Amino acid sequence: MARAPRLGPYICGIDAALDVVSGKWKGLILWELDAHGVRRFAELRRGLPGVSEKMLTQHLREMETDGLVHREVYAEVPPRVEYTLTEHGRTLNRALAPLGAWGVERIRREGHETVDAAEPSHL
Repeated sequence: MARAPRLGPYICGIDAALDVVSGKWKGLILWELDAHGVRRFAELRRGLPGVSEKMLTQHLREMETDGLVHREVYAEVPPRVEYTLTEHGRTLNRALAPLGAWGVERIRREGHETVDAAEPSHL
């Protein structure tokens, strides 16, 4: 079940922003949808090694409630469901780009390993 969105009061803008992206997988879901545009559930799951079906479902529901992700259900047998970023989700992704660049520099500086994945040009 998706959690109810917080309504504040917030301490600052970062508090409000982190409320929306809290959770290990939300930033990666944003990244995956930005990189590929439209994704079905199974494609998202393959693109995020280690995420459970339950956690992916929970995060997608929360992100849909927060207006970051659009979920389109097609009346087909079997049903087809596709996820895309909303404009609100794209603006959040652009806002996170400097944080991603900082993380890339941290990985380089500290010599951390990375998972071999296609990376969008802005991160």
